[in-house]
Amino acid sequence: MPKHSKRYLALLEKVDLDKAYPVDEAIRLVKELASAKFDETVEAAVKLGVDPRKADQMVRGSVILPHGTGKQVKVLVFTRGDEEKEALEAGADYVGFQDLIEKIQKGWLDFDYVVATPDTMRDVAKLGRILGPRGLMPSPKSGTVTKDVGRVVRELKKGRIEFRVDKTGNVHVPIGKVSFDDEKLKENFLTFMEELINLRPSTFRGTYIRSVHLSPTMGPSVEVDVNSVYEEIKKRG
Repeated sequence: MPKHSKRYLALLEKVDLDKAYPVDEAIRLVKELASAKFDETVEAAVKLGVDPRKADQMVRGSVILPHGTGKQVKVLVFTRGDEEKEALEAGADYVGFQDLIEKIQKGWLDFDYVVATPDTMRDVAKLGRILGPRGLMPSPKSGTVTKDVGRVVRELKKGRIEFRVDKTGNVHVPIGKVSFDDEKLKENFLTFMEELINLRPSTFRGTYIRSVHLSPTMGPSVEVDVNSVYEEIKKRG
């Protein structure tokens, strides 16, 4: 067991570890548990029942959070020709091709998302060992390999998040900042959960959502009642 600070242990006393909280209560409590001197990120961690080692049970997707993540993201675009101007006009922070590949090979990684046009992928593939483990490799499945670079860049800047189940069956995503009001955090959270539920593999049998937890960056996590998540999504219609 890792050793926790006195501050963390004091915060932990506010959480009933035997309870799964309804969505509204969980969000209120998570905000109370944030005590750092910076605006902490609220993160959702969802344990799925799938076996990610099976190709037909791999869960991955993306969703635009209605209120963004609260973070200014840097987007890099690999392209050449007409799409360069389109990417820059959409707000991309870095646009190029071989020059950026060489820079990354030398260790530069000052960006949060990578988008690529299909014609660049043969060369961008060389960066797989660097970008892959960091979850930055462009992929047609996540929509980051595309000719429509302007739209994708705008979505990423607005608050689109990408997610995929890891090898232990967990999905982790940011859903906003502690400074967001409760309703905005709730909308972001339910928007993500609805998309995750929609991505349930058709071949999967069993309990899909095993557990859901919310936590601030520096504080303990709060378990969310899974049934309350489904109920809140139903209310959204």
